[in-house]
Amino acid sequence: MSQPATEPLWGDAYRREAEARVVARTPEGGVVLDATVFYPAGGGQPGDAGRLDWEGGAVAIADTRKGEGGAVVLLPEPGAAPPPVGAAVVQRLDWDRRHLHMRVHTALHLLSVVIPLPVTGGQIGAGKGRLDFDMPEAPGDRDALEAALNALVARDLPVQEDWITDAELAANPGLVKTMSVAPPVGAGRVRLVRIGHGADQVDLQPCGGTHVARTGEIGALEIARIEKKGRQNRRVGLRLADLGADT
Repeated sequence: MSQPATEPLWGDAYRREAEARVVARTPEGGVVLDATVFYPAGGGQPGDAGRLDWEGGAVAIADTRKGEGGAVVLLPEPGAAPPPVGAAVVQRLDWDRRHLHMRVHTALHLLSVVIPLPVTGGQIGAGKGRLDFDMPEAPGDRDALEAALNALVARDLPVQEDWITDAELAANPGLVKTMSVAPPVGAGRVRLVRIGHGADQVDLQPCGGTHVARTGEIGALEIARIEKKGRQNRRVGLRLADLGADT
């Protein structure tokens, strides 16, 4: 049976909670709301965690996934009792974790600026992340790479969204940097994330994830490691410097 579509509320990435109603439950115990601030895993970004509160109950949400037909499925902690269908709930994000994802996600966009090569994969974590590049030879100066990355952060560039049609994207294939993940086409329009404005624009690419509002919010970055992954690929990892080397 198909699940009801969920209205996505994460277009405002800083929204931490919202009221909603349970419209379905999955056989595995997942909860489908009519609208949600919880971002489902996709494009290398993990699903959000948090909690749901309702009259007479509460449950911790461990993960968020995409369901069928535009549904977003919130997955409670194993063994926890989810709210019943029809219940009015208040959803509350694990904001600290989400904000780390936002900082790292925007940082990875900047990494694709200082390494202007096709991206073959990526992963976002709570304080660290990585991109895989079609890069036969390792970059020669790691310190210079890190300095260039932090220079973009320090410029405190605005991070904004734009929208284009599927046809406009098809006519501008150079906007797509990631070889391994296709942009979310089919709905008639595609979201673009723009870093910088006018003459200060440094990046523009399709992306459905959550980001900080300005690059200065990312904070200082460190290049964690550069690894060879096959004949043509290099994996470049970064981390948020304020969290230390254990992230």
